[in-house]
Order: sequence, then structure tokens, then C-alpha cells
Amino acid sequence: MGRSPSYHQPVLTDRVVAWLEGLDGGVILDATHGGGGHTAAILSALPHSRVVALDRDPDARPDGAEARVSFHLADFRSLDEALEQEGVDDLAGAVFDLGVSSHQLDVGERGFSYRTPGPLDMRMGPDAAFTAADVVNHWDEQDIVRIIREYGEEHFAGRIGRAIVRARPIRDTAHLADIVAGAVPPGPRNRPHPARRTFQAIRIAVNDELAALADGLDVAVRLLRPGGRIVVISYHSLEDRIVKRRFAAGARGCVCPPDFPMCACDRVAELRILTRRPESPSAAEIAANARARSARLRAAEKI
Repeated sequence: MGRSPSYHQPVLTDRVVAWLEGLDGGVILDATHGGGGHTAAILSALPHSRVVALDRDPDARPDGAEARVSFHLADFRSLDEALEQEGVDDLAGAVFDLGVSSHQLDVGERGFSYRTPGPLDMRMGPDAAFTAADVVNHWDEQDIVRIIREYGEEHFAGRIGRAIVRARPIRDTAHLADIVAGAVPPGPRNRPHPARRTFQAIRIAVNDELAALADGLDVAVRLLRPGGRIVVISYHSLEDRIVKRRFAAGARGCVCPPDFPMCACDRVAELRILTRRPESPSAAEIAANARARSARLRAAEKI
């Protein structure tokens, strides 16, 4: 069903399974199948459940068939359609493991890594409307600066944007990484790599990740049955902020002014937040998988 751990080593698997315990017998959504690690753990822990798995990356398609898994090549915006095709109108649980898979980072031809030379691609799937090459070689400087500042939270976005435009045409990821490194003042060049935030920003723009995440969370929360749970693993502050705010909005009840004699908004809470603070990988897991170090897990339950 899945792939070898070298394709993508899932993080916080024990915690994902722990939050889904007690939900056996229903349908679990794995919205980011990747190498299938979380799906395999869910199937093992919940022997009477089945998994509907999604991924927009064709490389994530399972190698073999598994009777309790249905795979759909789709992104978060297609959750409704995929679940409708499966005849699923409610979910016992949903798992989102955001970010880039190890496979996407390690295969230079995908263009995600600033450490591995490759084409300026960065598309998670063929459905993306443009590539990283379009961004760095054709976008206006102000738009490049904007995404690097907003999506990369990069202090030197202006310098980097100007350097990118001056260096056109940019040939590949190695060329881009060198341009970014040269635009950043010497002081902050220690660790992490000076191009990390810029590559993150371009990848998010290419794949429209943040808007798609917000849409996917809305659908998953709506389809959760009472008592169903949603678990989300994020890897940077922008993703985590979207998850935190969506859970907080779902957990909020009446929003009428305190001096109203009775509720006029008819708003009721739909979620109970299970993780007041995000959970992080253990030191042992980080030692075994360095890419887990930035992972943050949040969970909520449908009321």
C-alpha cells in the first residue's frame, strides 16, 4: 500500500494515533497521504476503519492496493468531491500533515530544495498554474518582494527581490540559492540556510498552499461527526496560525456584546480544542528524523 520510509518519514505518528483512538469503525481522512506512513499507522490502530487518502502529487500514489484505503489524486479544495465519490457524508477523523515530503525535497528534479540543484519547478502537483521559474523570471519585483516578505517572513525581502530581478534569467535552484545568499548580509548567514525562507515563500505561492489549507480545514470540520477529531501537523508559523485561528473560531460560542439581555447571534461552538498548546516531537524523534524538528501538532474534537 505505502512506500518505503525513505520516501517520506511521517512525524508525530504516535500522537496522531493517540488522538484518533476510540474512533474505530468510521472513515478517517488522510488529506496528505505522502508516503502513506500515517495511513498505515491508522489502519493498524483502527482495524475496523477505512481511510480516504488524498495527495496532489502523482508520486504519492500508493504502489499497491489496500482494501481499506481509497486514494484520490487531489488537493484540499477537492475534499468534498473525493468524499462524495466515496459515498462519505461524515468523518470519524481527519489528518493533515502539511509541508513538503522528504521525497519532494530529495529529488532534485522537483525543484524544492536549495541544497540540491534542479529545475525551478516547485509544483506539488500538475494542477499548479505556474512554476517557480515563472515567479523568479517573469513576476514584477514588487510581487516577488511581497511573497518573500509575507510567505517567507523574510526580513531582507526587498534586497532579495531586487537581486533576483537583476540576475535574470535565473537558470536553476542552485543559481537562485546563490543569488539569495549573496543578497543577505553576512551576519545572518549562519544557520539555517539563507535561501530557506525565500524557497518556502516561492513554493507556497506556486501551490497556493495557505488558501487551499483554509478551504480544506473548513470542509473537514464541517464533515466531522459529533465526537470526530481533526489532527493537523504544521511546519511553519503561517500554517500553524491558520490552524490555530480556525480551531479558535470553531470553539467560539456566542459573540453578542456582554450587555445583551439574550443571545441574538445564535452562534454555538462546533469544536472543542484538545491541544491548548501545540505538541512537538520528542528529542528522540528529532534525532532520528531532523526534518521533524519544526513540526507542531494541534487537535480538536467536533461537538
